[in-house]
Amino acid sequence: MILVTGGAGYIGSHVNLALSEAGHETIILDDLSMGHSELVVAGRLVRGDFGDRALLDTLFSENKISCVVHLAALTDVDDSIARPADYYQNNVLKTITLLTAMKDHGVGQFLFSSTSAVYADDAPVPYTEKSLTDPICPYGRTKLFVEKMLADYRQAYGLSYAIFRYFNAAGADPQGRVGEWHEPEPHLIPVILEVARGRRDAIYLFGTDYPTHDGTCVRDFVHVMDIAGAHVAALNHLNAGGGSDVYNLGYGTGYSVAEVIEACKRVTNRNITVIPTDRRPGDGAISIADCSHAMEQIGWKPQFNDLGQIIESAWKWDLALHART
Repeated sequence: MILVTGGAGYIGSHVNLALSEAGHETIILDDLSMGHSELVVAGRLVRGDFGDRALLDTLFSENKISCVVHLAALTDVDDSIARPADYYQNNVLKTITLLTAMKDHGVGQFLFSSTSAVYADDAPVPYTEKSLTDPICPYGRTKLFVEKMLADYRQAYGLSYAIFRYFNAAGADPQGRVGEWHEPEPHLIPVILEVARGRRDAIYLFGTDYPTHDGTCVRDFVHVMDIAGAHVAALNHLNAGGGSDVYNLGYGTGYSVAEVIEACKRVTNRNITVIPTDRRPGDGAISIADCSHAMEQIGWKPQFNDLGQIIESAWKWDLALHART
């Protein structure tokens, strides 16, 4: 049995779905502060805080949990700059509580949701797992802290783990079972789609003077179902006796924000008003992954590495979601 923290959230709901389809029984632990019970389409939902030691003791005592997939976190870059204490409390201290409970109950596998924000902004791209790590925001620093902590837990307690450095997760389950559902929505593609649907007046283009081909930030967008598939592949790798490691999850292809806006216009066939404005703190110019290590080490096989396909799945989900809410 697998415990999935944050499994009622965006990425977590897709990971939970993929694990279930691969034959794994899951328990989803989510406080629903950002997730939605409707997104839990497999497994059993337990509403609660992953930092609640008493609750963790109950879950580990009453269920034969062999692995924890940890996706619960605060993740907004801007918010982390404004509220760093909350991010360290939630992303670091509560994760220590979770890992300690696992150790005490003999749970030996851990899949961790990290981020490309751990990399130094001036490191050469594409980033490999050996690229310089020097986060420029508190969110990235909290994730890197946990990464280092996992290496210590492996050495001291024999913990087996996989760390995933997500690049820009996007898209939705092509069958429309789960998708992105944030209120308010912080991520680029769904925000653009809200403009296309008339829920927002315009998309703000944060920075047009970056050292890129069109002056806007360049990002590596990876379909959320491919992220989910990587978790299944890593679990299989660990179950077969494979070693602990860090994996980039991206496609190795960068698209600028301006290019993403144009792609959304093509997919939706709707006008999208764009308002250029100043850069945001914490935004690097270019972030592109070298994901060959995940392909070679755990046999990860991305299936959706086309920007138009990503946007189409997100648009289909967006229309269906807001038709019923």
